Amino acid sequence: MRLLGVDPGSIKTGVGIIDVKGNHIRHVFHSVIRTGKGEFDERLNVLFTELSEIIKQYHPDDAAIEDVFVSKNIASALKLGQARGALIAACGANGLRVSPYSPTKVKQAVVGFGRAEKDQVGHMVRMLLHPPEPVPEDAADALAVAICHAHHAPMKNLARKT
Repeated sequence: MRLLGVDPGSIKTGVGIIDVKGNHIRHVFHSVIRTGKGEFDERLNVLFTELSEIIKQYHPDDAAIEDVFVSKNIASALKLGQARGALIAACGANGLRVSPYSPTKVKQAVVGFGRAEKDQVGHMVRMLLHPPEPVPEDAADALAVAICHAHHAPMKNLARKT
């Protein structure tokens, strides 16, 4: 099974794709979609278009995205929610179901500790996947989302069938 992981952002969005066969995971692709700081509607369009192109190129079977973390800045949280919506729409437009995961659940699945630091997540992603090139922080987070989904997808698929 090929899984797409997405770490949403309105300026930088991490994307990671892994292959899963039994208990084995393999790095396929990672990238960061950079939208710049232009008009917000144009940035949302970039997210939708570029993620759609990645999906068409790599043909994932399923997708996962990190939930929005609500901080003290409500305006930022709303923009992040809209960016996340554009990314979910890109997945849906390309026939993918999307499973959401909290940042805590992702860290727990990859590092074993729900309050792990970003550098710990990146380190574990590199240890588990051995990517052929350096992995930017946002892409490492997206690969971590995909790994988390690999751990939870079998249970979710069973729940969908009942």
